[in-house]
Amino acid sequence: MSDSPVLRVAVSGARGRVGREIVAAVHADPGFTCVAEVDVDDDLTGAIVDFGAQLLIDFTTPAAGLRNALIAVEAGVAPIVGTTGLGAAGVDRIREACGRAGTGGCVAANFALGAALLMWFSELGAPHFEHAEIIETHNPAKADAPSGTALRTAERMLAARAGRAFAHQDAQTAPLAGTRGGTLGGIGVHSLRLDGVVADQAVVLGALGQTLTLSHRTTSRAAFAPGVLLAARRVAETHRFFDSLEAVLGLPDPATVYAAGPQPLP
Repeated sequence: MSDSPVLRVAVSGARGRVGREIVAAVHADPGFTCVAEVDVDDDLTGAIVDFGAQLLIDFTTPAAGLRNALIAVEAGVAPIVGTTGLGAAGVDRIREACGRAGTGGCVAANFALGAALLMWFSELGAPHFEHAEIIETHNPAKADAPSGTALRTAERMLAARAGRAFAHQDAQTAPLAGTRGGTLGGIGVHSLRLDGVVADQAVVLGALGQTLTLSHRTTSRAAFAPGVLLAARRVAETHRFFDSLEAVLGLPDPATVYAAGPQPLP
């Protein structure tokens, strides 16, 4: 039996589809105790203070997620944020608040292990291909499009190329507007919204005579729970701020993998 102390966790968005899975995972793990389950209209400050939470796990909405994270930090509680759509400015606000308070935290675009690896592999491959498309699929109730995972993937792929845009060919005629999707740095980004889907993403890279497709499929929202609990443990142990599950996992920065610089094909 581990001698590690049991971590006291509050979950905001506890009655949501992902929140219910997180609550169940916390209850099932002897290393955690769920001291509070709150939703958007509940008194978050009272819940985390009255029940002595050490960590807040948030899966709500972009506006509520940012507000909840900042409330938690002000109360000395480390935020673990899986809510997407915060934007770079929102993540920076949480990072800066954690730094000022001396508490750790984590904001991740996706807490599924496979999604984290998909983003990392996409970043590794990006310097070697000149065309790229991202296709993300979620259920129709998802508020934002494209998903935070798709945007974060595109941003990281461009960073791996030192900002060098991908080649993107617009249609010569467009009888149906928007068919080529949105673009970010030459990456075509496409959002599908369908019943029967949890969260899927594919990254297709193209070069002369070949394509490489990287894809991840989520069949249950339970897929996010192991990454969330791992992040909670790491934050509690280190008091660091992590901006991705990849950082929590300790995956090397592609910039270090390509220490001598990536070597694209001629």
